[in-house]
Amino acid sequence: MKSFSFELIKQCKKTGARAGILHTPHGDIETPVFMPVGTNATVKSLTPYDLENIDAQIILSNTYHLYLRPGYKLVEEAGGLHKFMGWNRPILTDSGGFQVFSLASLRKINEEGVSFSSHIDGSKHIFTPENVMEIERGLGADIVMAFDHCVEYPAEYDDTKLSMERTLRWLKRCYDSRPTGNQMLFPIIQGGMFKDLRLQSLKESVKYAEAGIAIGGLSVGEPKEVMYDILDFMQPHLPDEMPRYLMGVGSPDCILEGVKRGIDMFDCVLPTRIARNGTALTSKGKITIRNAVYAKDFTPIDSDCDCYTCKNFTKAYLRHLINVNEITGGRLISFHNLYYLVHLAKNIRQAIIENRFTEFLEDCYKFNIVF
Repeated sequence: MKSFSFELIKQCKKTGARAGILHTPHGDIETPVFMPVGTNATVKSLTPYDLENIDAQIILSNTYHLYLRPGYKLVEEAGGLHKFMGWNRPILTDSGGFQVFSLASLRKINEEGVSFSSHIDGSKHIFTPENVMEIERGLGADIVMAFDHCVEYPAEYDDTKLSMERTLRWLKRCYDSRPTGNQMLFPIIQGGMFKDLRLQSLKESVKYAEAGIAIGGLSVGEPKEVMYDILDFMQPHLPDEMPRYLMGVGSPDCILEGVKRGIDMFDCVLPTRIARNGTALTSKGKITIRNAVYAKDFTPIDSDCDCYTCKNFTKAYLRHLINVNEITGGRLISFHNLYYLVHLAKNIRQAIIENRFTEFLEDCYKFNIVF
């Protein structure tokens, strides 16, 4: 526990937007922060050197995928994820709960855990709170997520209540089996789109939160207005003394709206996924570079961006790479998209510190940054 602490540096009086510092064994994380997703112990197409140049402070990896390949014991034998992938800054591992529950036709849930068939070869496996903690201990990430039960959207009240209560029972088991020392467990708040269930989950989960807490089960297909309404409801009840992590959310508008509602940490596969299809995030909104309109456009993706991609390459060149299926195209746009989101979070943080967050928010929306 001594290796982890959170400092609240500044808070916007109008909105509750926060700037802070999360101290971890592998370095400090300035919040708000966007965390690139490295599902298989790599952010697709990018190296740790690239991520350091982007100034990513923390990245994610996924317990489910790494359990199946190459196996957590191999990663543990290599010295943990940091040494295995050559990344010396903080790492967070998801519990794999969302991935397992997305395998609707391949899994069976009971109180003990989840039995599932591998999407790779059909082999049979089981995840329980206890063995998920054992897997995450072997992976060695700084922040480990509790094993939770997430329901799809829309879900009936009774089904959502059942999953929320099961998540709480599993959280107790995760806590009793949690890694200690240089690893810290984050509980996950569930409850779907039902405010009474969200509040119950929050109040019970906080008891097990020592260094941070997460909000799961949002951005699962519901309208953004519904997500924002749930966050508005939860904001006054969230703990002040630790970071709040909104799981799986990372479009520019959702980051802005999340920070506005007191969220500190974000992650999403969106920036690299859309990059591989030729879509870029910019300060003026998203653009689809593979479109013909950019065939003779010899300007950078974003004239306001000073990332490596924007300083050296044009939209015409990137369009060419994407349209001939050159991997470098997706790599260069991925670099830009991650740089954009990482630095959006940094700019939001600076605006909070300088008491101009609401003005910053208004300026962003003038340029139609909604994804």
